[in-house]
Amino acid sequence: MRIMGLDVGSKTIGVALSDPARIISQPFSVIKRIGSRHDIDQLCQIVNDEEVSLIVVGLPMNTDGSLGKSAVYVMEFTEKLKKHVSVPIVMWDERFSTTEAERALISADVSRQKRKGVIDSVAAAIILDGYLDRLKQQCDISSGCESKGFPMENIAKNRRAEEEIKPGEYA
Repeated sequence: MRIMGLDVGSKTIGVALSDPARIISQPFSVIKRIGSRHDIDQLCQIVNDEEVSLIVVGLPMNTDGSLGKSAVYVMEFTEKLKKHVSVPIVMWDERFSTTEAERALISADVSRQKRKGVIDSVAAAIILDGYLDRLKQQCDISSGCESKGFPMENIAKNRRAEEEIKPGEYA
């Protein structure tokens, strides 16, 4: 089962997917925002088609760690998405992910025009990589953590329950 990373913006949603072993991520697609219903339908289709077991949504926090308008917007969209998917959803601090994606694409000599089309999915992959790295730190995959009855989805569910973020506060 894969983990899906999302970079939710007002015009597009960048989507990245992990490999089935949940070790690395790669950009998957960019959804052009039309309306919440359409956007959620597109994401649900990816969840079903790609056998996604967990969604990581990037939370655009301010540099001081506070939540601004963009973060509240993403949190509201995430609440809508939760009503339509059966997999857990966790929020992940995404500060500077788009900047990092831009730098990576520039260093790879990707033209400005092509960067526009893929930057959001690359940012989603950066968000997902950060989450995957955290999971690896919490539970060394080579130690057989999942074979001991601790699937990564349960770790994420437990973490989400402990650290539920509400508009205006940061865990």
